[in-house]
Amino acid sequence: MSDTIIARCEAKGLRMTGQRRTIAQVLQQSADHPDVEELYARASEVDSGISIATVYRTVKLFEEAGILDRLEFGDGRARYEDAERDHHDHLIDMQSGKVIEFVDPEIEVLQEKIAAKLGYKLKGHRLELYGVPLEQD
Repeated sequence: MSDTIIARCEAKGLRMTGQRRTIAQVLQQSADHPDVEELYARASEVDSGISIATVYRTVKLFEEAGILDRLEFGDGRARYEDAERDHHDHLIDMQSGKVIEFVDPEIEVLQEKIAAKLGYKLKGHRLELYGVPLEQD
């Protein structure tokens, strides 16, 4: 990432209130894929005056501005991550809901080959794998 979520918001001309800055900072520090309720819990630890409605509005604003990516992993919860994070794919544990980020060069090459075979130049992709843990002996 070239800069912070706050800096990118400011560069896009978004008005950054104190509460929006707090929410942006919480997002910046998140290594996971929080939903709005998780963001609210984390942000309200920093600023108890933040309402869940403010978090919803802020997340929507950041998403519309291209600052955040909205992710849906089939559990009915929209989750968010910084749109400028390094590229990665996701493996979702269907039992626990855990989301594992990974990068596999072989998959990246294969996707490029498939696109070319079908007559396209790949400009981006999103890969989500869903699985259950292998049985342990």
